[in-house]
Amino acid sequence: MTTGGWINLILSVGFVTCLFGYCIYRVLRGPGVKPDHELAHIEPIEEDQTDQR
Repeated sequence: MTTGGWINLILSVGFVTCLFGYCIYRVLRGPGVKPDHELAHIEPIEEDQTDQR
C-alpha cells in the first residue's frame, strides 16, 4: 500500500474510533442536565384551538 493509502487508513480508522469513544462516553455519563436548566417551555393547547383543521 502507498504512503497516501496508509495516511488515509490511519485518519479514517482514527476518526471512527474517536467518534465511537466519544459516543460511549456520552452514553455512560448520562444526560448531565443541571437543576437550574430548563429543557423546554411548551405552551398548553387551548381547547378552542384543537378543532382548527
